[in-house]
Amino acid sequence: MSRRRINAEGLARLPAFSHAVVAGDFIYVSGTLGTLPNSMELVAGGTGPETTHALRNVEQILQASGASLADLVKVNVFLADMATFPTMNQAYLEVIGPEPPARITVGRAELALGAAVEFDAVAYKPHA
Repeated sequence: MSRRRINAEGLARLPAFSHAVVAGDFIYVSGTLGTLPNSMELVAGGTGPETTHALRNVEQILQASGASLADLVKVNVFLADMATFPTMNQAYLEVIGPEPPARITVGRAELALGAAVEFDAVAYKPHA
């Protein structure tokens, strides 16, 4: 099976990982925060805005991989404070839409950069 590492233009990253790895028909998206373009700075406003921005960053990574949010099959959500679950969930559904992929949410996580929320994901995009 072939593997291809993806780094989306305009998104900052640490040198310890790629934004995603395409392995066969699957795309594995690394942990993604709600950071501003070309920056390791989080968008202001906490869980809601960070959720929206992080998912848009995931979308950008998927696009660089030849896929879209519609190709997601599994999303893992990490929340620094589980009390913010309703806020995250509302922002999540506004971006993902009415037919979401499988998902788990883990609370009470200490996240990089002091983030309120982080996502990683798996997408499935068969080669034509």
